[in-house]
Amino acid sequence: MNALPAMAPRYWPARLRLGFSDRAGETLLSERWHQGPLRVQRPFYPESRQVCHVYLLHPPGGLVSGDELCIDIDVGRDAWALLTTPGAGKVYCSDGQGVRQQQTLRIARGGTLEWLPQEMILFEGARAELATRVELEDEARFLGWEISCLGRPASNEPLRHGDLRQRFELWRDGRPLWLERSHYRDQSPVFEAAWGLRGHSVIGTLVCSPVPEGVAVALRDALPPGDDALFAITQRDGVLLVRYLGDSAEQARSRLGAAWHWLRQEVLGRTAVLPRIWNC
Repeated sequence: MNALPAMAPRYWPARLRLGFSDRAGETLLSERWHQGPLRVQRPFYPESRQVCHVYLLHPPGGLVSGDELCIDIDVGRDAWALLTTPGAGKVYCSDGQGVRQQQTLRIARGGTLEWLPQEMILFEGARAELATRVELEDEARFLGWEISCLGRPASNEPLRHGDLRQRFELWRDGRPLWLERSHYRDQSPVFEAAWGLRGHSVIGTLVCSPVPEGVAVALRDALPPGDDALFAITQRDGVLLVRYLGDSAEQARSRLGAAWHWLRQEVLGRTAVLPRIWNC
């Protein structure tokens, strides 16, 4: 009797490397390499040839045990790129192995990167490690956000069992500007404590650097009145942080989106143009 063929592993690692370069004021997607189910189709220019919009596509639609995604972005000197995703990312229940997603974003002197992925949803029982590292050269600019949903509160499915490790690092010329590490796991007091999530399930952070003095105060004055969510704006050493803590991914996108609109005009010097994929 012939032996049965070996079954392929269920997990599906994927890698994507993109490079952007400036040519006489036009930003080109000059490098594009992928392995596995992570890719882009083509660049878009909804506002001008100076700003290149790209949508990161992950056809499986979610991550399962053992999956690993690695994203490498290089924005060259004086280039300007805006990256987003067509929908929310998802991490499904783990059967033992966790998932890993790592992003390394490099911006050269005079370059600009807007990093605006839609939210990452962790289903009950999910185990994940999510890491982002931003490396800026002198006079490079970064404006981006990340939103995490611990469970699905709208469907009455909170994350009661799971493990999320998050890391975000912002560096300029080899010097750390902001380093943050978070760990949310089974039975941790962080879910309910006043110093933690206070019973909320959606966390959002927007980062902008560099920013001139006084931007935090001006942004607070410019944004509409708050709601029942917790919302904070802080500024230190040329880095602006906008924080959201609540129970609605839509509310998080709206609040952080309002900050992005204002910062793009007042700090980056361009009127905000929504990526077309957000309207689908």
